[in-house]
Amino acid sequence: MDLQLTDRTFVVTAASAGLGRACADALVAEGARVVLVARRGEVLDGAVASYPQGRAVALAADLTQPETAQRAAELALDTFGRLDGALVSVGGPLRGAALENSDAEWHAAFDSVFLTALRVARAVVAAATAPPVLGFVLSTSVKAPLPHMALSNGLRPGLGVLVKQLGDELGPKGGRTFGLMPGSILTERITWLHNQTSDPAAARASAEAGIPLRRFGEPAEFGRVATFLLSPAASYVTGSVIPVDGGAMRAL
Repeated sequence: MDLQLTDRTFVVTAASAGLGRACADALVAEGARVVLVARRGEVLDGAVASYPQGRAVALAADLTQPETAQRAAELALDTFGRLDGALVSVGGPLRGAALENSDAEWHAAFDSVFLTALRVARAVVAAATAPPVLGFVLSTSVKAPLPHMALSNGLRPGLGVLVKQLGDELGPKGGRTFGLMPGSILTERITWLHNQTSDPAAARASAEAGIPLRRFGEPAEFGRVATFLLSPAASYVTGSVIPVDGGAMRAL
């Protein structure tokens, strides 16, 4: 299938590793161009060097800084002359119980999980040279609470509903939105969460036992799904929140 992505340009955040990097890899493989945004400049430079020349540019910046989203959108226009959308991934919040996380932790999580994603959406829509496509990396906590993850449980569902509302607002002019729920992809974040337990190996084995496919997904598997949904091949998909989790989530 031709995804019709040749020379289309996307901002990809949290692009130095994990799901963001996997999506960038898949986009470039399909002929798209990407603006990679993350804090680790040396890692981003290595990613750019690994791609064909002229396919990627890096912005080493903290996405929680209010100006970063605008800088990324401007970099896309300055470098490639167009901007077609974004894959918005942000860092996951701390573990904790609903009554134990402090006000400061709740405020920090809102800034990093919710407000940062909204800033990227706002900047990309304003700068887009065609009806934009916005993809958001969410969590299965959008539909079902995760143990000991109160901050995620409190914030991700709201962001999931925002995906639907943005789809309503962008749809009349051809823009689209979607969210992805990567509940069981083996990333640095999942490894870190397992390492917070008393027995990381047991935590991983227990998690895998609850996945119908009996394994964690690879970031590349997630990247391929995201790339398809960002492409014109998925032109009638909008406002949807879709699990990429090996069947682990029990809610419809």
